[in-house]
Amino acid sequence: MNAIAKAPQTTKEFDELKIRLKTTWMTGDYDLFSRYMEQDAEQFFRRLGVAPGTRLLDVGCGAGQLALIAARAGAEVTGCDIATNWLEKARARAAAERLKVTFEEGDAESLRYYEAQFDVVTSLIGAMFAPRPDLVAAELIRVCRPGGTIAMANWTPAGFIGQMFKTIARHIAPSGMPSPVLWGDEATVRERLREGIAGLKFAHRVYHFDYPFPPDTVVDFFRANYGPMSRAFASLDASGQQSLRSELVSLWSAHNKAANGATKVDAEYLEVIATRG
Repeated sequence: MNAIAKAPQTTKEFDELKIRLKTTWMTGDYDLFSRYMEQDAEQFFRRLGVAPGTRLLDVGCGAGQLALIAARAGAEVTGCDIATNWLEKARARAAAERLKVTFEEGDAESLRYYEAQFDVVTSLIGAMFAPRPDLVAAELIRVCRPGGTIAMANWTPAGFIGQMFKTIARHIAPSGMPSPVLWGDEATVRERLREGIAGLKFAHRVYHFDYPFPPDTVVDFFRANYGPMSRAFASLDASGQQSLRSELVSLWSAHNKAANGATKVDAEYLEVIATRG
């Protein structure tokens, strides 16, 4: 559990890592999970000031949460993700609303799109989980047109979700990946987005987790529907699962601002707005 993480060194090792990541994100029910996060996703999108007709790419789109919001606002939207089951959910949601959105399987480290194809490139708590952040940064920049916008929302190391990830990490073997929450560190992001960027702005924002059930049920909800937590629990024996659940319930309870059997927790994220040079 406390071993030093060894990063994959060969193409085969990276391929195996990608397979594990895909399996992780296809576990649970991310469509249901993301429904509780739509209000803050809407606010993130509105701050971008995207005009109708804007060509927008959403990287790590999941079940279409942000992409559908953008399509409703009249943007010309493409969403990509490694989790093909959630893309199917996204397509079904778009069809039900008669929205024209293209949802495609895609890897944030190797996007299938042309250089400068999009006016706006977004990633809402998505691309931050890819294992090679320098490739992710290069791809987000490459597919954005000069003068266009790259917008990310990334969990911070010190925020609530960063603390939750630390709690989980104490119980499971190292992944061999850089910590995803480094995308929530301003200095790290400045280094990753230093080439091809004309302007870079940061803001610390809050995601409001609001559930009509108590913290212990929230932990069970995450375990059932949020792939990374589901896979973490599955990797432990019964004793380890009980210990992890207890620590997570304590964490959610300590940060809970609600009463009467509900849960309200504020989770900090870093909003990154970059202008392509």
